[in-house]
Amino acid sequence: MEAGAVRAHEGEWAAGDSLASRARWETLARKAALVLARIALGYLFFTNLSWKLPPDFGCPPDYAFTTGTPQALQRTSGLCDWIGVEQVWSTAPRELLGVPIGWAARLNGIFLENVVMPGIRIFGWLIFLGEALAAASLILGLLTRLGGLVALGLALQLTVGLAGIRNPVEWEWSYLQMILLSIVVLAFAPGRVLGLDALLRTRFRPMAERGSRLGRALLTLT
Repeated sequence: MEAGAVRAHEGEWAAGDSLASRARWETLARKAALVLARIALGYLFFTNLSWKLPPDFGCPPDYAFTTGTPQALQRTSGLCDWIGVEQVWSTAPRELLGVPIGWAARLNGIFLENVVMPGIRIFGWLIFLGEALAAASLILGLLTRLGGLVALGLALQLTVGLAGIRNPVEWEWSYLQMILLSIVVLAFAPGRVLGLDALLRTRFRPMAERGSRLGRALLTLT
């Protein structure tokens, strides 16, 4: 009886060790997936900085924008090219996964035509710095919820302006995936794993516990 009880307990311990090991591997896999998603989204923004570098943002010397019709575009270069593409396509009927988004595209086109294009020397900097901020935040794991929020705003604007257009062909799911990855970053703050946020939170938490609003805000962004 005693030997049987010992064997039973050994079996329970082995099963417990197996479950604990599986749980550790599952936790590790989840963390690795979040880190990979965070860095991949940041790298996407980083690689797209090269064609819109200041001070001219890749635009022609006269900052000419792409014009024409959706079927016949007169392309320019750099940021002026793609802003122009968005503005031209803003007047065309548009759907995103079968949902009409023409109204949003028209509002985007009006904003581009009346605000962004006349102020391209300012908005070029804002766009470049916004994408650089998202890239640095996500790659380094620094204030990742802030980086995710910036990435989400940029992804939403690009989705309205470019998703599903046919000239040049822009696959809508490439932009929707950017939105989904940004939401994942906002929800899980993956900078806490292999990121600078893991270090910063040890400093921000005592500030938040003392009632500091700044500390609570910084803790939320990490």
